[in-house]
Amino acid sequence: MNILLVSAEVEPFAKTGGLADVCATLPREWQRLGQNPIIVMPKYGFINVEKWGFRPTFLTLIVPMGYWTEFAHVWEGTLPNSNVPVYLIEHNQYFDRPGIYGEANEYPDNNRRFIFLARAAFEVAKALDFTPDIIHAHDFHTAFAMPFLKGIYRNEHRFSKTAGVFTIHNLAYQGRYEPYSTMEFSTFGMKNFYPGSWFEYYGSVNFMKVGIMFADKITTVSPTYAKEIRYPYYGEGLHDVLNYRGADLIGVLNGVYYNDWDPNVDRYIYKNYNIDSLYLKNDVKKSFLYENGLNDYDNLEMPLIGMVSRLTEQKGIDLVRYKIEQYLAEGAFRFALLGSGNKNDEDFFVYLKWKYPKLALIQIGYSDLLSHRIIAASDFFLMPSRFEPCGLTQMYSMKYGTIPIVRQTGGLADTVFEYNYATGEGNGFNFYQYNADDMAWAIRRALSIYNNQPHWDIIRQNAMKMDFSSGKTAMEYLKVFTWALEKV
Repeated sequence: MNILLVSAEVEPFAKTGGLADVCATLPREWQRLGQNPIIVMPKYGFINVEKWGFRPTFLTLIVPMGYWTEFAHVWEGTLPNSNVPVYLIEHNQYFDRPGIYGEANEYPDNNRRFIFLARAAFEVAKALDFTPDIIHAHDFHTAFAMPFLKGIYRNEHRFSKTAGVFTIHNLAYQGRYEPYSTMEFSTFGMKNFYPGSWFEYYGSVNFMKVGIMFADKITTVSPTYAKEIRYPYYGEGLHDVLNYRGADLIGVLNGVYYNDWDPNVDRYIYKNYNIDSLYLKNDVKKSFLYENGLNDYDNLEMPLIGMVSRLTEQKGIDLVRYKIEQYLAEGAFRFALLGSGNKNDEDFFVYLKWKYPKLALIQIGYSDLLSHRIIAASDFFLMPSRFEPCGLTQMYSMKYGTIPIVRQTGGLADTVFEYNYATGEGNGFNFYQYNADDMAWAIRRALSIYNNQPHWDIIRQNAMKMDFSSGKTAMEYLKVFTWALEKV
């Protein structure tokens, strides 16, 4: 099966979150399963083409935009540790800027940038003489690939039997833009924009709605999230649209690429260990604490709760802020956080670090190395999300014997199950109602099991035995692709 995956970000070249991880992992797995995937993404100015081995192809893309034509060049390379081809679209006016979407506010011309990306993906396929069975678009940034396939390229022989699959990673980010320029950039024109049309959403062009309505199949990144977003609380205003396409909406749980996330081979952590040498995890924890300025007189056996998160309301940071200082004042546990986002939240955690220097181990920003070290060193991992389409870090943490404490929503509900003292079943602790007291009760239950044998070893072994392999996810997507092709 020829699969053209188009995304605004792919790890390790450009990344803001889990979208990049998934778009790098799936093609590797598809290739291992005998499929033929390629990746198309922008050539951002910050991508180090020499480091990653990209080279110019000297192919020129001719991309229609509105009533004019634009041109771009193509660079080619491969995903690290694979033979999956990656093609970068070079258009300096659109992509040679700081960041991916615009920091801290989105670029005002993101509608034009991402319509260009979606349209250029088809021109890359033509330039490479690649005939895709599937166009796989991710989130609102590439949603216009779906109407381009149905309305512009369907009559071209190369795409006449191509199916479109659209994956929603986070429904909260929808890409809403004013219609006049947006419809002009897309070449569909204002004649296709009217109340109730597939392009229209309360007077704006909603890219997410466009992707949903024009795709042959729509997926989300966990089964529970696929159910949740059909109701108003989680539907972000698009629940009616999703119910309209409900027969084609499928939840596929994201998977972990264990080549990168396995304590037995992880090159970032202080000492490798596995389920049979779990006692070494305590050495990893101590090394992390030493690195953060603690010593043997600082009660290194105190429980350590970690977080690696964007500091946004979605991630439940308001619940953490409401309760965390009380716990630190009590000396109930240490807290290690790596994250960035809302300035007020950042300032609060910097304050915690100042007030509790031996209890609050705070790093504002992002570091791949530090994320591995926090997950490996922590005893528990906190994810009190208001909503969580899938979440990957709770899956990472379980592989490292780090017990998740989560809100029961989205992918967290699909992966974390309450530990049962009587049966020895379960791999974590969860709470349902979105409030700080329920979160605090889950934390208390978790702390009660810390070093409480045999339960402490049982729950950690249960967690480490969980298999959320990306290979399983890739197989599920191949089923979805087959169903999508049946609709063409």
